Amino acid sequence: MNTNSNTYTLIYTAIVVVIVAAVLSFVSQKLGPMQAANEKAETVSQILTAAQFGEKESWSAKGNAAVLEFYKENIQAAYLVNASGDKIDSLDIEKLEIYSVSDLKAQNYKIRDVADFALPVYQFKNGICVVPIYGAGLWGPVWGYIAVNGDCMTIVGAYFDHESETPGLGGKIKDDPAFRAQFAGKRIFWYEPVNFAIVKGGTKGAKNYVDAITGATMTSKGLNAAISQWLSAYKVFFCKKMDEIQIGNAVVEEEE
Repeated sequence: MNTNSNTYTLIYTAIVVVIVAAVLSFVSQKLGPMQAANEKAETVSQILTAAQFGEKESWSAKGNAAVLEFYKENIQAAYLVNASGDKIDSLDIEKLEIYSVSDLKAQNYKIRDVADFALPVYQFKNGICVVPIYGAGLWGPVWGYIAVNGDCMTIVGAYFDHESETPGLGGKIKDDPAFRAQFAGKRIFWYEPVNFAIVKGGTKGAKNYVDAITGATMTSKGLNAAISQWLSAYKVFFCKKMDEIQIGNAVVEEEE
């Protein structure tokens, strides 16, 4: 065959394309499950960090198997709730069904536009409930988890992550333990116009405010908007849980 002909060039190109495609498909099949496991363990480690079961770095060092096993041993229930605050489906604990960042992104659009959402709740045996948040930072999406105590009002911890915020500034939502530490012990005032907020100066002494990151105004505002939007979406669910707690306490008092 004439190696300088157009026919030869086309055949050669087609063969190369087929070989490359086959190699990429093979690599994807081999690495796909590993990538999925890494993503799941990463998400679970963030949830555990928010719930104060340890620090993110220590979970990463223990490896995927340890992270996922601890989660299964300590989670009581994982389920989805709708805009009416009702449980509409369960997440299989044994199969480690977890909402990924892409799942949160999809629900974020539903929260804003149609209120026809299904949001995850991770409820641990110690009574702590962890819920996610998702929104837009300065350069890309920001997301994270907020852990609420059994009283449904007190924050026990939080963990946040981002795609491309500026290191040393907006990146501090993830990298600065002092920023995340502010959340522990704060309250979510579900019945107030502003149930919780990140503000400049932190309005000293306020129980439902934390201080914004100096020099990262847009990231702080984006994270604040995400928290506000997602907590508002969970409001009915947590208010119903609070009512159940009050009813339960009243019944106990009557029995005594």
